[in-house]
Amino acid sequence: MEEKPKTEIVKTESEVQNVSYDTQLRDFENGLQTFLATHNLPTEGIFVGIPERTNVFKNVDSVLDQVGYAEKEQSIYLSKFIAGVASGLFDAALNYLWDETILQIRKRVIQYDIEYFYDNAVTNQDRRKRLKDESDLTKVDDYDLIKGAKEIGLISELGFKHLEYINYMRNWASAAHPNQNEITGLQLVSWLETCVKEVITLPISNITIRIKQLLVGVKNTSISEQDAEEISVFTTELTQEQIDNLASGFFGIYVKQDTDSQTHQNINRLLPLIWGRVDEDNKDAFGLKYANFVASNSQAEKKLARQFLQIVDAESYIPDELRAVEIETAIDNLLSAHRNFNNFYNEPSFARQLKRIVGEPLKVPKAVNKKFVMAIVEVFLTNGNGVASSANPIYEEILSNLDAHQANIAALSFSDTRISSRLQFSLCQRKFRELLSIVKPSITSPPVKDLIEKIENFKGELSRLMNNKEIKTGFENLKTLLK
Repeated sequence: MEEKPKTEIVKTESEVQNVSYDTQLRDFENGLQTFLATHNLPTEGIFVGIPERTNVFKNVDSVLDQVGYAEKEQSIYLSKFIAGVASGLFDAALNYLWDETILQIRKRVIQYDIEYFYDNAVTNQDRRKRLKDESDLTKVDDYDLIKGAKEIGLISELGFKHLEYINYMRNWASAAHPNQNEITGLQLVSWLETCVKEVITLPISNITIRIKQLLVGVKNTSISEQDAEEISVFTTELTQEQIDNLASGFFGIYVKQDTDSQTHQNINRLLPLIWGRVDEDNKDAFGLKYANFVASNSQAEKKLARQFLQIVDAESYIPDELRAVEIETAIDNLLSAHRNFNNFYNEPSFARQLKRIVGEPLKVPKAVNKKFVMAIVEVFLTNGNGVASSANPIYEEILSNLDAHQANIAALSFSDTRISSRLQFSLCQRKFRELLSIVKPSITSPPVKDLIEKIENFKGELSRLMNNKEIKTGFENLKTLLK
């Protein structure tokens, strides 16, 4: 009988590589499990399955290829990320990925302008005073770091939104915090790609580079009247946020005790040329900073802050009630507690302190009115992981006692990038709808009521409200109500 020819099965290079990953990872895991068993340690539920790890290794090459050779050589946490993946410890891998992201953002800040970053990232004046140079960057919370980097143009607004989500997952689904959450291989690769594209390899924009050059020039050269006029032409290209941040940067430089007279003269020439475009909330903030210096008896800074306001005839922004400083401090303390891991434990006492200072009925000075309402909205929405049960009734009471103007601010808060970013999370979405039901009775404006109705009927993800043409148009028509 004639023997039939054998069919040869030819495997592709990709299939061979996948088999290789599978075999190597399985051998590695068997060795670890044997070692753990030898010492009578648990072996079940420790490692993510081999298929999920293989998914990472099948897709990670194209992501890592985007990182330059020199950057790879210094990326120790990316190596630890890969080691965590290979070990099947995805929670640890996510933690290492976040460590690399934070390290890269700190490098960008150091290469840019450290004082400008501090002036825009840290709103609490007492904390700002303690931050001097790059060695103090580790004292800046991760949230403030990515928010500050976004505000000075080192990462994009979209990048900030993605990073906030990864930070949320890092806090609640990684080895940074006890949890029972599962992370898939494709999720890890996606987060790695986000950190690579939005931080590690993202080029700094030309506008951001020119702002840096301007800040260097303000501190190191003499700027004539003609130079100032030419610079003012460049500032017309800046966004509202960039103008506000530049003014804050000027203020930070101006009130430093070691700033020389030439730098003061440069700002004397430049500030009047951009002041008309500075947002009213930020102008109020400069008055608050002056009041803060008064309250803390910081005589040198108080004098310089007054001179800064006098340059543009802005002394009217100094609040009549220095109680505004106490309220702002209480707000900053509450937000700081809310954004930390142990917020459920610390948050209620700061909530009670703020409620005591604002009184009942609410007496909030104009200078901190919007900041107060936006802070209450943020803490009421939660961090997305759970409700601070002891603090929540306080927030509900405050929200129910808002006046018509404050209620408008709360209802329209979805337009703020920090609030819209929170609305990625299902718990925050539910709490926002609850917020609308609480503040609606205080709202007297028919257009605002109509917009709330549209939001209540909106079927998409609430973080995308401003992507809806009808809602965005409605909001643009109501922006004046937020002043």
